[in-house]
Amino acid sequence: MILNPAPRPSLALAAAAGSALLLAGALVSQYGFGLWPCPLCLWQRWPHGVAIALGLIAAALAWGGRGVPLVLVLAGAAAAATTAGIGVFHAGVELGWWAGLEACSAGPGIGGLDVATLLDPTADVPAAPRCDTVAFSFLGLSMAGWNAALSAALALMWLTALRRAGRAT
Repeated sequence: MILNPAPRPSLALAAAAGSALLLAGALVSQYGFGLWPCPLCLWQRWPHGVAIALGLIAAALAWGGRGVPLVLVLAGAAAAATTAGIGVFHAGVELGWWAGLEACSAGPGIGGLDVATLLDPTADVPAAPRCDTVAFSFLGLSMAGWNAALSAALALMWLTALRRAGRAT
């Protein structure tokens, strides 16, 4: 089913831009401030990439004079809801509401280390980030909590785009 593209491109693009901003914030915190992500942090990033791609495709289709497939808008909402769900789970782990995953003790990897550091057994290697530790919080919410809340809002934007497009047809 193809929906009327008139009201949707701006909302889909705004939702995609929101995902891009959240993803950019995660990357800045990692590479700019040294807040290495735990496995759950990394999992939260992938659906944002999907939502960004879907938003760009929706905008390109609509601006090209074509309708936007219903499944594309639903997939954008699902991607945003997925990262929100992972964020809720992650925040719950941080708050001690439930146990995390076994993989939550993995470190940042060896990608940023040079050969000399890798071969030096006395080298100071960064501590492995844990999923149950809050690296940074703002206004009482961790980064996972903010991702959950803001991603839920982005999912609602996708669904609003769908609802508006349905009324316009």
